[in-house]
Amino acid sequence: MSAYVPTREDHPDRPQSPHSPHSPDGPNGPDKPPPPGRLRGFRIAGADFSASISVFLIALPLSLGIALATGAPLQAGLVAAAVGGLVVGRLGGAPLQVSGPAAGLTVVTADLIQRYGWRTTCAITVLAGLAQLGLAALRVARSALAVSPAIVHGMLAGIGVTIALAQLHIVLGGTPQSSAVANVQGLPAQLADLHPAAASVSALTMVVLLAWPRIPGRTGRIVRKLPAALAAVAAATAVAALVGLSLDRVDLPSWSSHVLPEPPQGPVLGLIAAVLTITLVGSVESLLSAVAVDKLVAARKDPDIQIPRARLDRELTGQGAANVVSGTLGGLPITGVAVRSAANVAAGGISRNSTMLHGLWVAVAALFLVSVLDLIPLAALAALVMVIGVQMVSITHMRTVRRNRELLVYVGTLAGVVFTGVLEGVLIGIALAVAVALHRLTRTRITMDEQEGVHRLRARGQLTFLAVPRLSRLLHQVPQGSDCVVELDGSFMDHAAYEALHDWQVAHLARGGTVEFTGGSGDRIPEPAEPVTQSSTCCRPWTPWRNHHCGDPVEQPQTRGRKTDQVRISSRVQGGQLASGLSSFQRNTAPLVRGELARLAREGQQPSQLFLTCADSRLVTSMITASGPGDLFTVRNVGNLVPLPGEEGAEGQDDSVAAAIEYAVDVLRVESITVCGHSGCGAMQALLNAPADAPANTPVNTSANAPNPTAIDTRADAPVDPSPQETPAPPSPLTRWLRHGRPSLERMRSRDHAWARIAGRLPADAVEQLCLTNVVQQLEHLRAHTAVARGLAEGRLELHGMYFHVGEAQAYLLAADGQPDERPEGQSDSTDKVFNRVAPTAFEESRA
Repeated sequence: MSAYVPTREDHPDRPQSPHSPHSPDGPNGPDKPPPPGRLRGFRIAGADFSASISVFLIALPLSLGIALATGAPLQAGLVAAAVGGLVVGRLGGAPLQVSGPAAGLTVVTADLIQRYGWRTTCAITVLAGLAQLGLAALRVARSALAVSPAIVHGMLAGIGVTIALAQLHIVLGGTPQSSAVANVQGLPAQLADLHPAAASVSALTMVVLLAWPRIPGRTGRIVRKLPAALAAVAAATAVAALVGLSLDRVDLPSWSSHVLPEPPQGPVLGLIAAVLTITLVGSVESLLSAVAVDKLVAARKDPDIQIPRARLDRELTGQGAANVVSGTLGGLPITGVAVRSAANVAAGGISRNSTMLHGLWVAVAALFLVSVLDLIPLAALAALVMVIGVQMVSITHMRTVRRNRELLVYVGTLAGVVFTGVLEGVLIGIALAVAVALHRLTRTRITMDEQEGVHRLRARGQLTFLAVPRLSRLLHQVPQGSDCVVELDGSFMDHAAYEALHDWQVAHLARGGTVEFTGGSGDRIPEPAEPVTQSSTCCRPWTPWRNHHCGDPVEQPQTRGRKTDQVRISSRVQGGQLASGLSSFQRNTAPLVRGELARLAREGQQPSQLFLTCADSRLVTSMITASGPGDLFTVRNVGNLVPLPGEEGAEGQDDSVAAAIEYAVDVLRVESITVCGHSGCGAMQALLNAPADAPANTPVNTSANAPNPTAIDTRADAPVDPSPQETPAPPSPLTRWLRHGRPSLERMRSRDHAWARIAGRLPADAVEQLCLTNVVQQLEHLRAHTAVARGLAEGRLELHGMYFHVGEAQAYLLAADGQPDERPEGQSDSTDKVFNRVAPTAFEESRA
């Protein structure tokens, strides 16, 4: 039975968000279909309409420029842009991704047109679309993300260099050659035969394109609403028309003479390679763009708008269907385009309607604005595409690749694409990536020396089966009965290397010697010498922490299904669990932490923060905060509650929470206090399901999994109506304690406080909403404590709110501007309290 949670509809005078759970659009905005039984209506949000206009203004000149760069009919670029918007927008799995002709396939398409002709290239596009549909049916879209980023960035950089070299000839008033090498060789002759009109229009286009986003002040904010690409082409077109320059211009032929595909003609192997090239390059670029769009959407600070994450297999289906349609209608190959997608997100698009509308506007322009498009100089389009090609060689990507020691792969892929072709360049990059990985895997340095009678063997790098011969040779040089230290300085060891070390250790110990394993920092690694058996521990010294139970006995077949035997086994396990755990600690963990604990024993505890959280056994504070001994001063109680001063000691209760706060702030001088709630909190569920007329002594069921948990009356002034025959039992300690959570429930139901939110989505249910609200309320209770108020006033103390989703192993932090603030009495709090997701790479990015 679902719990009741008060909604904003309960308060008619409270404004509702247009995308709140109770608005007609639902939590997912206009994308969410209406419930069955209601009339389905096609409604377009204003944000989608404005975003579609912005994307259209960017896509129109780019589509013409990319068609010009490939040597295809200019109408082919418009066909691909319209089909990409309408077909992929409707069928794709990334709602805000914009698809169309992209620079990533320019070189491939240009080569196919020169080799097979335009009509055969259209047929190849259709076949590539069918291949993408087949890959989507096999659900292999995620596999494309396994390609090394160095290969992808190198491929795009190589394509950018090739595009820039080809378009440079058109910018100077000439004609590009068939390859990048030929374009470089022909550049001196082109410079000698410079066409001033084309060069001047191209220069104007590039100046406007690069300067447009940098216009300062209020004027800049206004003019930047017009995309830089459109502004640059429009300025060049206007100047060329006013001055009367003699230039080659866009020439869109009549649609009645539009060329459609023909059956492919040419060598079968060559056609297969062409189809595979367009399929692989287009698919990888589209899927990587979809992942990038997810990151952009997650970074938007608008929790009321829920954009579903990209479904990559569905996105591949949409790309395949669009390529089939585009090739059939005589259009260019289609991929997801990062530039237009980023513009769609930045313009505020909230559903796939913005993408589809942009395709509709392109189709309308291609049909009814031909006379306007025919005024655009080809040199302006060439300059636009050349700048895009140069920008594809990203300095940021090069720095990232260099930091990850994959610069050789990047440079090799780039050079391969420029000098041989896209498919050949990618294959070269894959070969280099494999070679680099094998080199790292096999680069192991093993040395041995003797100091004061102790033989020390050092292994630097990864220990794999390839290093076993050298490892065994040096191990067997250790004299029998001697003392030996094995230093392992690597992050990986395979089974062959482990068995070699383990077997040698057993033999060496049997002959009276001693063996000690240490890490790269010199810390000892304990290792039991006995072999692993069915009844012994399953832990190994080099394996990470896992949620397993190493001491659990193996259940025998004859006891399975027999309740009595299972109870006996469980009883024996519980009886020895404490001793087994302590023994494991003394054997494996104590040697690693003994030095740190000895220092803390000498110096005393100096924690940096007070961590106040629930008593739930699933919250391992040291694990989720990556902290060690002495870092946290932890206080745990049922519901992570902070009673207001003077309330905790009432009715026989103790002052443990207040005492811990005072000790942490005034004695330990902690720098921050964190209140951490968690998902599935039984205390919050009991509060939420409390009926208004429940007696104060009603038993409490705080199980989060209970089908209908018994609630309690948490009101301090709950009426008691004892019957003449029976005197009610006094409230239990748990009942009295949970009354401190009543303000959180009242806050959630109040009109004077905004709801707590999780960035990127709404709370899953009423329990989660109350868990979030409880964290915010307990932070306000903290401020009422004298020690905390004094620390905040002195500027030496910070308060943090945190929510941990147990099932997802995901932490959320309360935004800095969402913390409780000082407001005049009687003034409502209208600011949403937003809990932001903590990304795994946040620390690495901050260091970089």
